[in-house]
This record gives sequence, C-alpha cells and structure tokens, in this order.
Amino acid sequence: MRNLLILLLLITSSNSFSQENPEQSIRKILANQTDMWNKGNLEEFMKGYWHNDSLLFVGKNGPTYGYDKTLNNYRKSYPDTANMGKLAFTILQLKPLANNCWFVLGKWELTRSVGNLSGHYTLLFKKINKEWVIIVDHSS
Repeated sequence: MRNLLILLLLITSSNSFSQENPEQSIRKILANQTDMWNKGNLEEFMKGYWHNDSLLFVGKNGPTYGYDKTLNNYRKSYPDTANMGKLAFTILQLKPLANNCWFVLGKWELTRSVGNLSGHYTLLFKKINKEWVIIVDHSS
C-alpha cells in the first residue's frame, strides 16, 4: 500500500511539473502563430484562435464575428506570401484577468516587399476545453 501511495504521489507530481503555466502557453501560441504566418500557412496560424462563431476580430473594417469569417478576411487581405511578408510580434503587456482569462497588449510588424505594415493589438485569451485560445483580437 505504501509503494502504491508513493507511486501515485510521483505520478501526480510529475504531471504538475510538466504543465505549462498560462503565460508560457500564451507565449508559445504567439510564437507558433508567427512561425506559421512566416511559412505562409494561414490555416495553422489560425489554430491560435477559438474555432467558434463567437470569435471576435476587430480590425480597420470594424468587428467580424466567427472563425471562418476571420480566416476568410485574412485570405482576402493576404492572398500570397508577398502580401503576408514576415511577421514579428512584440509583447508589451501580458497579464491575468482571471484564472482562465489573460490579456495581451502588443505590437505587430510585417516586413514585406510590397511595403511594410505595423500596428498594435490587444488579445483576450481564454482557456476553453483545457486549451488557451484567442477569443477577442483587436488589431490596428
């Protein structure tokens, strides 16, 4: 019985040590988005977003609701790798609002042969079904 308790303690301890904290998870998502964007892969880039009709993206044309509409807007605005360019994110602020909700403020930059672009963004991340996802993105 004692050996079983020790084994259970070791298993639960190793699981808790291997789990990333929210900040690490969010930084990893943003790094992955940068990598996927720079490879020209919008579908993989979008995996950082909540795949739901309630996803909110606010850009220069106002609010867009829904994952599919957001992806389609990205496709229209960035039809090829020349228009996509190379993306860089700079996180200016990252803080918890609740246990399952984090706020991110940052700067984005696109280096492109067709002209560089830059702006700022605010993101709201929420943990849904054990996954951190962007539920609100306001980029300007």
